[in-house]
Amino acid sequence: MNNQSFIRPSRSVLESHYWKLNTGYASNFPEKPPHVFNYTGVDPVAENMNTEFSTRLLEVPYGTKLEIVLQDTNFLNPENHPIHVHGHNFFIVGRGFGNFDVDKDPARYNLVDPPERNTVAVPVGGWAAIRINADNPGVWFIHCHLEEHTSWGLAMGFIVKKGPESSQCLLPPPSDLPPC
Repeated sequence: MNNQSFIRPSRSVLESHYWKLNTGYASNFPEKPPHVFNYTGVDPVAENMNTEFSTRLLEVPYGTKLEIVLQDTNFLNPENHPIHVHGHNFFIVGRGFGNFDVDKDPARYNLVDPPERNTVAVPVGGWAAIRINADNPGVWFIHCHLEEHTSWGLAMGFIVKKGPESSQCLLPPPSDLPPC
């Protein structure tokens, strides 16, 4: 996602975040792909698909309204990707085929009665736009539900920081939590 192939860290990201250890991950996930190209083209060799292997996470304040556009490709292993978000439901506001066009496609969003889900099917050579209200503090995983794809790095994580109220804070780990 955004030219980042997710690598699972050796230490629990949730515990690192809770205990403010700042190890095992970086909170500088790129909000846009650093290498934009024709995602639905058929010649990936001519395009720059160099991915970075990392454990970069997107960190957002409590209550942030996120819009995530999931763009599928049409090469290497062309198939639909069921993308699942942990810890949150979201609204599927749009989807289509081809490359997402930021100037045209949002005008066709369904903002009246979009379906609420925790998994969205992103079509081959197409895209899906989802909106999330980041109101569940903690560390959350977004990944392809095809396990092989997740093992290849088709995943990312995001951190929702604590809010101002005690009910908007991450609960502490249980006292009997076994070490990793």
